[in-house]
Amino acid sequence: MHITQIDHCLVRVPFSETIQWGSGARVGTTRLLCKITTDSGHVGWGETLCLIDAVPAVFEKVVAKLGLGYPVSNVEGLYRHVLGAGYYHHKRAAVMAIAALEMAMWDAFGKICDQPLSRLWGGEWRNRVDAAAYTFTRDPKALESRLKQFLDAGYTTFKVKIGFDPENDIALAEVTRKVIGSLAMRLDVNGAWTPGRAKRQLRRLAAYDPAYVEQPLELDDLIGTAALCAGQSVPIALDESAYTLQDVGNITRMGAADYVLLDPHQAGGLWQVIKSAAVCEAAGLPVGLHSGAELALSQAAYLHLAASIPNLTLAIDTERAYLADDIAPDTPSLVDGGFSVPEGPGLGVTPDAAQIDRYRVTTIEGAYLDPKRPGWFPTKPAY
Repeated sequence: MHITQIDHCLVRVPFSETIQWGSGARVGTTRLLCKITTDSGHVGWGETLCLIDAVPAVFEKVVAKLGLGYPVSNVEGLYRHVLGAGYYHHKRAAVMAIAALEMAMWDAFGKICDQPLSRLWGGEWRNRVDAAAYTFTRDPKALESRLKQFLDAGYTTFKVKIGFDPENDIALAEVTRKVIGSLAMRLDVNGAWTPGRAKRQLRRLAAYDPAYVEQPLELDDLIGTAALCAGQSVPIALDESAYTLQDVGNITRMGAADYVLLDPHQAGGLWQVIKSAAVCEAAGLPVGLHSGAELALSQAAYLHLAASIPNLTLAIDTERAYLADDIAPDTPSLVDGGFSVPEGPGLGVTPDAAQIDRYRVTTIEGAYLDPKRPGWFPTKPAY
């Protein structure tokens, strides 16, 4: 069960439209794919979010070198080995790179055991996973049209990007509530508010009854988000503040969130998410999963996590509606606003080599900044 070969590449699958958000514009999703071969002849696949150039560099120079020879069952050892190579100082530079190999190790281990990952993590607590429709526009009319499309597709939870400017925040919330009625509305600020602005905006937004407001302050300000949780009625969710297990531990100790959104790519792997979810469960906090436009491998991994974690009761974020294609013919299908959990061993999906070759790239583009606004860059907080 030891790793004898590690191969990797970058792919970029285009979106059906350019996505606008508070930190820039995205034309597609760039992912690092990893394929491992074991001495038993089993193959495992992994995938990670690849937004910045540190990800492939750390994977090539550290993760892949350390991973050769590892038993596929020793994901905890791999994670700590990379941190021990100096990245305990720089966890955020390492977690996405670790996640690709860690996922491939789990996939191979599941195939060796001939079991889907959810069964290795305690069994299927649920066999259907609800998804949240995701919108990316600051135009209220365009938002209204998109929300109606998502309603017709069967979604019952809606996540709306705000954080563009103070009045636009309110306009987008107002349109959303009008269109979706009493269904769940999430508002994602992406750290755009100052503490003072957050108090004012949350007071105004309370009338629209959001299920929660996500990441209202910049990611390091846990004292500020704890004060928001204690001092007003709108629930607060944290995502960018909740990368690592230690981040989640600090959030729960400080009472800095009502909900926590986890992401295996930002945590350093699937096992780290399971541990973080358990910390939240002990504190009585529900969790969800953040989306960075997952392709087939990561989407399947998300569903195994959601199936096996009892307090993962929130509809998972997904940008699947914006993907123009994928890398596997058996990609999990999104039907009536939800997914079924893959039943095959490991991740339960099989990438297609031709599709990977079709979308193979050597650079990372279209994540942050906006080519249509030369000289513009996001600031946190913005207002």
